Amino acid sequence: MNAIDIYISEHSSDEPIVLQELTRQAHLRAIHPRMLSGHVQGRVLAMLTSIIRPKRVLELGTFTAYSTIALALEMNDDSKLITIEIDDELGDIASEFIDKAGVRNIVTQKIGDALEVMPTLGNKPFDMVFIDADKRKYLEYYNSLFDNELVVAGSLILADNTLWDGKVVEPLDRKDAQTAGVLAFNEFVKDDNRVEKVILPIRDGLTMIRVK
Repeated sequence: MNAIDIYISEHSSDEPIVLQELTRQAHLRAIHPRMLSGHVQGRVLAMLTSIIRPKRVLELGTFTAYSTIALALEMNDDSKLITIEIDDELGDIASEFIDKAGVRNIVTQKIGDALEVMPTLGNKPFDMVFIDADKRKYLEYYNSLFDNELVVAGSLILADNTLWDGKVVEPLDRKDAQTAGVLAFNEFVKDDNRVEKVILPIRDGLTMIRVK
């Protein structure tokens, strides 16, 4: 981290102990531990959740469940968070720490392609959605939320990695499908009159999208 990132972290609320432990374990047990939301973004997710008090949350991309837990710890016991992860090899560490955090009653884990799972979730919409899965499919996830009526007026959609290491302002390599996916998503959302939106330069970019 650079000096500003360290300063921001030191002047933000403390990271829960269970998430500190999860961060250490992710670096030992998971490939690409950098994919963790991390301390500052975790506190942003937690604060937004504590303000909104969502009853139903959908997360696309569990990874090791850092963001899952950051969200769930701020939810009421009668609330529900459904998290979807395509990589079944990550299920054990995610499940382990969901239990350690004491949020098993709130969290439902689903393994599979989010685009296949989302249409099976019924027609009860979500108050908050966190998108942090395959960047190549961001726009498909976004459209699926609306097509399957999983969001309604007032729903908050959060999309991670929307600055993508600054690649969004660099010449596009035609072979770079991930950056192309992020760019397509950002451009579509920018012009989508159904929503209000703002990109926050937190970590790797976090887009806040509110359905009108």
